[in-house]
Amino acid sequence: MFFDELPLSDEVLDALWDMHFDECTPVQEHTIPVILQGHDVISCAQTGTGKTAAYILPLLTNLQYDNHDPNKLNAIIMAPTRELAQQIDQQMEGFGFYVPFSSVAIYGGKDNGAWGTQVTGLQKGADIVIATPGRLLSQMNIYDIDFSGVKYFILDEADRMLDMGFYDDIMTIVRKLPADRQTIMFSATMPDKIRRMAKAIMRQPKEVQIAVSRPPETIRQMKVHLYEAQKTGMIQLALQGKKMNKVIVFVGKKQRVKELTRTLRTLKIDARAMHSDLEQNERDQVMLDFRNGKVDVLVATDVVSRGIDVTDVPLVINYDVPHDPEDYVHRIGRTARAENSGEAITLVSPEDAKYWIRIERFLKKEIELLPIPDQLGQAPKDDEYAIRSGKGCSGGCRHSSRNRAAHPHKSKAKGRAAHRQGSKPRSANN
Repeated sequence: MFFDELPLSDEVLDALWDMHFDECTPVQEHTIPVILQGHDVISCAQTGTGKTAAYILPLLTNLQYDNHDPNKLNAIIMAPTRELAQQIDQQMEGFGFYVPFSSVAIYGGKDNGAWGTQVTGLQKGADIVIATPGRLLSQMNIYDIDFSGVKYFILDEADRMLDMGFYDDIMTIVRKLPADRQTIMFSATMPDKIRRMAKAIMRQPKEVQIAVSRPPETIRQMKVHLYEAQKTGMIQLALQGKKMNKVIVFVGKKQRVKELTRTLRTLKIDARAMHSDLEQNERDQVMLDFRNGKVDVLVATDVVSRGIDVTDVPLVINYDVPHDPEDYVHRIGRTARAENSGEAITLVSPEDAKYWIRIERFLKKEIELLPIPDQLGQAPKDDEYAIRSGKGCSGGCRHSSRNRAAHPHKSKAKGRAAHRQGSKPRSANN
């Protein structure tokens, strides 16, 4: 389906046209019409499927068509992290280029200028507020904020927010909102806790589920069996001789992020660290440099596994195996975005065996096994994984025989229709 087949406003369609976005992704095709009809919606879709546009586009259209008070807050978008809030704000600028609405991003950090902008936006009634739960709650505790005009309440990465302990904060915010509002929830998974919250804050929601929690087929997934002491050497060899940048290495704990970054830099690998100890301006600069190709390798905790829009990451390496299969999906989902292909390599030590078996069972397949390079010595034996897993040597413990290497609005309507006839469409992936 093409965007101009949906009842979006001309102004929104013009912005999409300027950005060369023509064709809807599945989550956009199925979610946008339901939101435009005014229903509460629970949309379940994996990362990188275009879900941000799936709620921004109908929100901007509804704000144009609905009666609302221009001097009050009209919409609140909740996001679990500062990075995702910033990304949503950036996309709002692009999709809303031709519409007369203001937005403000509310998130933590020690940028005094940002604090002043946030306060002004809340008090003077920005049309759209994009906020992390904790920071919005802090502002509510300090200032008298008028929520009486809020018609739209959107929760992005709802499962992540609950995992991070934001349930009470969200419910406190909800109690301040008008009961007669449209509530929209996006989640990568649909556990019981999401359904319980939906029942508490939504009215007969429509449910949309798209390709739940499965990595795209465009990602070549690989694993290497090795000891913990061999992991750094494996990363060095994996990057050696490859002329690529924008590689992300995921590490379980921030202290290990710092240690690995220092080690890689001593090996003449251009690596930067990304973790929660960095100040907001430092995190912003690291991400800017990474997006612009000024940093080859980003070593990060799961703070960047969700909601970071970097479309041309060719390789993701899991230095530590995530304990939750969903975290694995979100990590490797940083590659193969926007119709690109990509690779994901996971370094699996015997200590990781029980977590890795859980991931392969969740994926319902055995991931391709790469041989350990001769320079690193012997790989662990199968029985070392079997003992550690406690489940025998099924699934992730069996060695494989495979050995593969690693404007004027109205004037654009005809142009949009003509363009569809003769060129390959491009989708607005998140």
